[in-house]
Amino acid sequence: MRILVVEDSEKLRRAIQFALRKAGYAVDATGDGEEGLWFAESNDYDALVLDLMLPGLDGLTMLRRLRDGGRDTPALILTVKSEVADRVAGLRAGADDYLSKPFAFDELLARVEALVRRRYGNKRPLLRVGELEVDTVARKVRHRGHDITLTLREYRLLELLARRAGEVVSRSEIEEHIYGDDAEVFSNAVESAISTLRRKLELPGTATLIQTRRGLGYVLEAGGE
Repeated sequence: MRILVVEDSEKLRRAIQFALRKAGYAVDATGDGEEGLWFAESNDYDALVLDLMLPGLDGLTMLRRLRDGGRDTPALILTVKSEVADRVAGLRAGADDYLSKPFAFDELLARVEALVRRRYGNKRPLLRVGELEVDTVARKVRHRGHDITLTLREYRLLELLARRAGEVVSRSEIEEHIYGDDAEVFSNAVESAISTLRRKLELPGTATLIQTRRGLGYVLEAGGE
């Protein structure tokens, strides 16, 4: 999952980046509203974490422009403003949630997780694809009752495929949502990660869950082939 953070305080921005990346998210971040708008219009994010008081372009204006342009990326507003009128203004500008500073990072992560679920139409934290279970809160995976041990990035890849079960997810989408602008991504990173996931999910007598659609991408299906 890929998150955009637009926060003018460098210290807080770095802290949010660290917390989100530790939780397995790919993160882009900026402290400028104009640059934040460019990021949000140029990339497909799973959620936005947006401050209101920004240089260049304030957060409300940035959000209104995104919504007017047809971008419906879920947005969480972070601000020291906590008056009802401020919250109402943010929500009417197109925000999905509101969190006043100072805040607990656990709450921030929980709210981001809720926004991601909302984006993919998954209200419940447990994703089921046939006999595969993906617990998006505990970040645990079970297949046919067996616990599957995954790295954080492998988990995020499986979560993306599970949220879009039955749909083809292209390699470029995976690179964008899972790796973001990570400079260490190699040309075969996606193929290698998919291969590892298939191996870890394989159980005696079970079909392959992740199918390759040559030239298109990958799809997670309950029955496999």
